[in-house]
Amino acid sequence: MSHDDYAAEPDPSLPGQLPAGESILWQGKPDWLNLAWRVYHLREVTIYFGILMIWRGFSAWWETGVLAQAPLAVTPLLVPAALCALILGLMAWLNARTTVYTITDNRLVLKIGVALPTTFNLPFSAIGAAELRETGHGCGDIGVTLSGNDKLAYLMLWPHARPWRLMKPDPMLRCVPEAAKVAQMLSIGLHKASGQSAALAQAISHAQPDSRNQSEDKSAESVGSLTTVSR
Repeated sequence: MSHDDYAAEPDPSLPGQLPAGESILWQGKPDWLNLAWRVYHLREVTIYFGILMIWRGFSAWWETGVLAQAPLAVTPLLVPAALCALILGLMAWLNARTTVYTITDNRLVLKIGVALPTTFNLPFSAIGAAELRETGHGCGDIGVTLSGNDKLAYLMLWPHARPWRLMKPDPMLRCVPEAAKVAQMLSIGLHKASGQSAALAQAISHAQPDSRNQSEDKSAESVGSLTTVSR
């Protein structure tokens, strides 16, 4: 047979075969190290065990007057610290491995879930705003605000949801490499879908890296379908 037997096979990361005329602009996954460090709070766990080890070592030296007792007092904490880091890292790796974000010229698709894969199909017409929050090293979170009254379950979305927005959860692309480029593609698609001028697609929301991982914005100004965030 002369035809390609695989040409009509659907993309497993999409809810079905793409309609004629629709094309994929970008597909990607979260950076698992960034996901572990920020979303699964490996950073906070590392700081906690670091402070605990310093305290235990200092206390042992203070009570005995023997400096050699400090590492002996710290040693029992190494196993639980390593175990916690391993568990959090494994969870982040599995989550990143099973996640696929897709941007087409008509919609945003999130395929998420480790044990129970779920696909969220979000047409651009259902997205009212978008925001890029850069987190450093080229990575960033891209949150979208859904228009209308439809609600998504926070627990089904997590960790691909805006933090602490429990009443009306919004999807968020977490720890995306080259986030600025991806956000630009999304912004262009949103503006084209809304029929606005392509010149407005150059506007993209940039939030400064937040070392405390705060989730609330101090102020925001709407610009078309996107949001410029200032702190």
